Parts: sequence; C-alpha cells; structure tokens
Amino acid sequence: MLPLVSALALLGVATASAIDKAAALSECLSAAQVPVDAADSADYKLDASPYNLRLAYTPISIVVPTTPKHVQDAVACAAKIGVKTNAKCGGHSYGSFGLGGEDGHLVIELDRYNQVVLDNVTGIARVQGGARLGHVASELWDQGKRALSHGTCPGVGVGGHVVHGGYGVSSHTKGLALDWLIGATVVLANSTIVNCSESENADLFWAIRGAGSSMGVVTEFRFDTFPAPETLTYYVAALKWGTAERMMAGFKIVQEFAQDMPKELNMRLFMTPRFINLEGLYYGDKASFKAIFDPLVAKTNATVQLTQQGGWLDQIKHFGGGLSLDQGHPYDFHETFNSASLYTNALNETQISNFANYWFQYAKSNKRDWYVHIDVHGGKNSAVSSKAADSTAYAHRDYLFMYLFYDRVDKGVFPASGFSHVQNYVQNITDGLSSSQWGRYLNYPDPSLNQATAQEDYFGSNLAKLKSIKKAVDPQDLFYYPQGIQA
Repeated sequence: MLPLVSALALLGVATASAIDKAAALSECLSAAQVPVDAADSADYKLDASPYNLRLAYTPISIVVPTTPKHVQDAVACAAKIGVKTNAKCGGHSYGSFGLGGEDGHLVIELDRYNQVVLDNVTGIARVQGGARLGHVASELWDQGKRALSHGTCPGVGVGGHVVHGGYGVSSHTKGLALDWLIGATVVLANSTIVNCSESENADLFWAIRGAGSSMGVVTEFRFDTFPAPETLTYYVAALKWGTAERMMAGFKIVQEFAQDMPKELNMRLFMTPRFINLEGLYYGDKASFKAIFDPLVAKTNATVQLTQQGGWLDQIKHFGGGLSLDQGHPYDFHETFNSASLYTNALNETQISNFANYWFQYAKSNKRDWYVHIDVHGGKNSAVSSKAADSTAYAHRDYLFMYLFYDRVDKGVFPASGFSHVQNYVQNITDGLSSSQWGRYLNYPDPSLNQATAQEDYFGSNLAKLKSIKKAVDPQDLFYYPQGIQA
C-alpha cells in the first residue's frame, strides 16, 4: 500500500486541510475495521471508474462493506470528520452521483453486499443493497420462479434504480420497481439503522421511494414479488417515417393508441439516426398480441421485424442487450455520453411538428451513436399512473410519455459542441409549456442542471415534503450530491 502522502497525491488531494481530513478519515475507518480499497489497488481503480467516462471524480476514500455495521461505521466516520458520503451500488449513474458528482466524497461501494433470499411462503424477497438487477432476476427465478418489475440492464444496481423509480419494459403492466417495495433497512446520517415501511417510519419510507439517495444508505430492500409469467411476447416493428409529414402523421396515430392501450402491453418508440422502431413486451401469447398490435401496424404502415413468444428469462435476456444475466463484482462497463430525460402528456400539433422537423433538419445529421426512447409511461390503463402522484416520492406518475435522450461517442472525448443536440431536442418539446406541464427522471439525469432546477424538475409537487423529511433525517446534508434534495 502507498504511504498516505503518496496515496493522497494519487487521489489528487492538494490542500493541507484535505490531507488532514483524509488522514483522519483513514484513521477512523481503520479503527472501526471498515474494509477500504487501497488507493493503488486494482479494486480502487475499478470502483472509482465511472460508468459515464465523461464524468470522472476522485473520492477521498472508497469503503467496501459486507455488513450493515460496516456501513454504519463508515457513515459515523464521515459525519464525525465532515466528509460528504454517497452509496454506490451498480455505478450506472449517468451523472456519476454514486461517486459524489464531484471530488472528495466518501464512496460506500455496496456491490460486494448482494445476497438475495426469497421466502416462497410469503413471496417476499430480501435483497441486499448492492445487488444488481440481473442477479436479482436470476435469484428470484432460481429460488422460486418469482419476478419483479424493473429495468433492463443486468448490471444496474437495485439501489439507485429502485430509490429513484425503477422504470422498465414491464412497468405499464406491473408498475415501477419501487411499487413492489414493502420495506427497507436504512442507515441514516446519524449512523443509526432503522427499518421503514408503510407502518414504521412511514415518512422515510415514502421518501426513499423516489429520492432515497438523499436520505440514507439502504442496506436491505424487502420486495413483494409476483409469479414469473410463463408466456410473454416481445416484439420490434420498423416505422417508415421518411419525411417530416409522415412522422407527424405516424406519431399522432401512436400517441392516440398509447393513451388507452391495454394494460398487458408495454411499448416504446426507439429512435436513432438510422431507424425508428416500435418495441416492447406483451404479457400474453403471440396470437393475443397480434390481435392488439396488428391494427396499429396497419395504420402506421409499419413492418414487423420480430415477434417472439417466450418465458420470463427469455425476455430479460432479450432486453439485456446480450450481457450475461447474473452480474456481480467485478463489473467493468463504461461509455462516454451526454443524457437528459423528460416526461410529457400527449403532444399538441406544434410540439409534434417541432419534434419531427428537428429530427429531419438537425438530429439526423448528428453522426454520433445517439438514440431517443419514448416510453408509454402512463395512460388510462397504466399501472404506473394507477397510483396517486403523492403516494410515493416519485412525482411524475400521471405523464403519458417518458423520454430518454442519450448521445454517445464510441471513443475519445465527448465534443463540447455536442451538448446542444440533447438540449435542443428537449427544448423543441417543452417550448410553450409551463414548468408544471413537464418533468424529468432522476435515473436519466441531465448532469448540467443546477441543484435548484434539478430538484424542481425531478420531484415537482413532492419537493416541499421531501425537503422537510431531509431536514429531519439528514440536517447536515451528509448524503449530498449536486442534484439531490437539500433541506
């Protein structure tokens, strides 16, 4: 292991006060026997490496707990010495918020703490805070053919995914991942461990379902589960929108269909510079799916490219993009990109026109490997929208569409001139709308937003209550990151 001064030089810590703070933290963690990544180790380099290579930050230290007491003691040391602290689970944060979103934070790297235990009598799964989604899905299947509604990437951590929402290709049918959460164990800023549920520490339970990363470190999630469906159908259909006029006409048809499409159907528009597809998942067999989907295909003049009937794990592997399902540590996957998100209700004529014209006049000329998802998030039959907007801290349940804008480069540095692509896409849709008529999703963040704007956009009408809970559980803002809740 490197001497302390050399290690701090490696970390890029320059000031005397920072050196003193790092030394004090190191001494405290050592005395408490909290496992720590050595600054010159392969584990440190892996754990400090961001998913989004555009946003690399240098932690003051990285702890790797394997017990709740390790987390407790790490939080106690950070609070004592005055070091901002963040939980990191899968490390997939688009804004590198698990690394603090800035230099100098204590990172609690949870991915060695990932056990999943299913009670086959109650159907309740106990999931440790560092498990990844693919591992959770694998274990629930292997232990009892049970399932959760969650996102598609096997390497995403259950922690950040669930505490900010947990949208995925089952959400129109089965709701968000956080809707299946029935309880959690949380280490608070004062280093106490508390349980929360609808009947115990209910305000904290409300807050962690949408804004959990600002409230504490979740060491265990307790989920209700459902029997994994035996028959599902996943699909892809190509849309031939060769002109702005065709795109406008086609989008209107898709939008009308989306507003009252059956609960069993999950659907998104997937748009790249080269093609536009409809894709998703249907809870049922191929024949039943075709009866629902074929009329939309005919109206939009789409070409069906894939209609595949299969079981639960078949669709998880399909949407997992070819990655091995049961992901754990080590995990070494990175991209260089810029991102943003949006929620809206049905677009009006002007918005659809702006969107289509931007696509043809500007977006298609961007030769980077970018894409846009437009998920059917709400609507009359959506399981997400069936719950009240204030039922959890996830504030934007009632919007019809959820958008992800993702612009990446295959190698090298993301160009300074590239940021306008995503910004202009968003602005073309939101122009003319008040701030109360749209929102953003924290799991698809725009890292360029300032904290005040980010809080308003991510948490909307739930922000005031979240600020009050934050003041109660973390008055010194120990669990700070640049777009989190501040009291």
